[in-house]
Amino acid sequence: MVCEKKLIDEVACWLKVFDDGSVDRTWNGRPEAEFIAKPVHPHEHFIDGVAVLDVKISTETNLSLRIYKPERNLDDEKKIPVILHFHGGGFCISEPEWYFYYQFYTRIVRTARSICVSVKMRRAPEHRLPAAIDDCFSALLWLRDVARGKVSSARTGTEELDPMRLAGGIPIHPGFVRAERSRSELENKSDSAFLTLEMVDKLLAYALPLGSTKDHPITCPMGPEAPPLAGLNLPPFLLVVAENDLIRDTQLEYYQAMKKAGKDIELMMNPGMAHCFYLNKIATDMDPRTALQTDRLLQTITDFIKRH
Repeated sequence: MVCEKKLIDEVACWLKVFDDGSVDRTWNGRPEAEFIAKPVHPHEHFIDGVAVLDVKISTETNLSLRIYKPERNLDDEKKIPVILHFHGGGFCISEPEWYFYYQFYTRIVRTARSICVSVKMRRAPEHRLPAAIDDCFSALLWLRDVARGKVSSARTGTEELDPMRLAGGIPIHPGFVRAERSRSELENKSDSAFLTLEMVDKLLAYALPLGSTKDHPITCPMGPEAPPLAGLNLPPFLLVVAENDLIRDTQLEYYQAMKKAGKDIELMMNPGMAHCFYLNKIATDMDPRTALQTDRLLQTITDFIKRH
């Protein structure tokens, strides 16, 4: 007798969880928007000035990277910056191959004359945190080893990054929250499939270590459970916030905490925009305001990279 698995939970149009522990991340929203969550195959030949490669860096965790490479120009520097990209999705959904990342990060590497390396991190609920954090750190060490001319991501606990240099950090609409609802969570209304209160609650319940709340240091780095920011050796930061983001206020709390700790941090605010507006290809094509703010975001990121 074959028993059919039963659906026990569903998170918006992104995630279905079944009683046997399996999950389904097939897009379940509006059909006309399905293309944004479809994978784009790698292409080693340049399309619109960008080549895309997939590289596996660990057989133990099956960790792989998607790499965007710009076609070199004669006036490019011999060494060009590398953007290490940690994708969003509440540690539960989305993949570097999806079209909404592809359409934005191909633009980034062309505009900023940079290589973008996006981490295909393990996701919850199959792999709770800190699995995704470990994968991202492994990718950083892999880049270090490539810079050293070798590939050996052995971790000792006292890793040095030489000859690579961390030049800066650019959190774009980071998922910083806390256990107590912020004012923006209570007052802002989301009309976006990219973030709802249900997604904030359910995805983090699946992602955080068992027994943890949203005050965990990963999701609340400015909170009392996190290491003091003043003691962290951090490069310059550019924090990007959307005015209508549900979690805008906690992102701004992080900004204020960084300033109080004496850290070098800049703030960019996109007025009238919602969470991850720049990934919504329909809006960037159809709405002049979204297109304008996306162009502004690209230019601000490019300027930050060039200055650091």
